[in-house]
Amino acid sequence: MTLITLWQLSSSRQFQLFGELVDKVDTEQKLVALTFDDGPTPQYTAGILQLLELYQVKATFFVTGAESQRYMTQAKQIVAAGHQLGNHSWFHNRMLLMSLDDISREIEGTDQQIREAGFQGDILFRPPYGKKLFMLPWYLAQTNRTTVMWDLEPESYGDIAEDPQAIASYVLENVQPGSIVLLHVMYKSREASRAALPLIIKGLKAKGYRMVTVSELRASQ
Repeated sequence: MTLITLWQLSSSRQFQLFGELVDKVDTEQKLVALTFDDGPTPQYTAGILQLLELYQVKATFFVTGAESQRYMTQAKQIVAAGHQLGNHSWFHNRMLLMSLDDISREIEGTDQQIREAGFQGDILFRPPYGKKLFMLPWYLAQTNRTTVMWDLEPESYGDIAEDPQAIASYVLENVQPGSIVLLHVMYKSREASRAALPLIIKGLKAKGYRMVTVSELRASQ
């Protein structure tokens, strides 16, 4: 393989060499999954949970093991509110060239924190930065884990990422039944995404969509 081919493979949202990958779900129902990467954090978790409760929306939080361990109170609050916890590795390092031992420590340690937080469902995995190549997908396949990517990531566009209305408009203009939306809302630098979230939720509801966890979305197939 050429370096270009390897880079394209590592970044693909629709394909990996081993195991199951989901970037959106084939469903006729007007369902969409909101997913939040990183965290939890003490500064912003409660506010996000309050917003989701206000609009009666369920979401999936792909958390890191290190932050879940440090902020277990917030991780438990996410579970207590009825949301899904997913595995986003321990340290959020790129896992392209990691050894199997390091991959195992990153994933198994984070799973342990997710279970300690009280989450009982299947633990889905999202690779840091969406990057995967050979060893990570192989490990995920061997341990029967599903890789969850996304089909809508408004923050990846520089002319959109700092404008809450533009973020919301992008989602609302491109959403389809079964879409998986990726947002980052757990850090100070993500103010625009947090401001966009109520606009996205209200807009999706106006279009007749119901927001569910990734596992609920997959069950609708």
